[in-house]
Amino acid sequence: MREEDLDWTVYHRIPQNGAITVEDLVAATGFEPGVVTASLERLGHCLLISRSEEMVRLLTIQESLIECQCRHTMEDLPFVIENGVIRAKRGDE
Repeated sequence: MREEDLDWTVYHRIPQNGAITVEDLVAATGFEPGVVTASLERLGHCLLISRSEEMVRLLTIQESLIECQCRHTMEDLPFVIENGVIRAKRGDE
């Protein structure tokens, strides 16, 4: 199966409103844990999901756009986003 097809399947097994564990995603998709983890890495890189510890959730369009802007203009922004928390940059950052 192509990576795109795997990612599509994994993405659509994540609840629209809420989060799911990686273990539950493995069970829901029937794929090997390594395959699911690799898919989640690609989905995270494309700013479609957010992972914290073992939980995975879909990013809203607004969250995805903010993350994209932060990724590509990080030096210019007066704030940083860490684990979903927005805070002002200190002078040494």
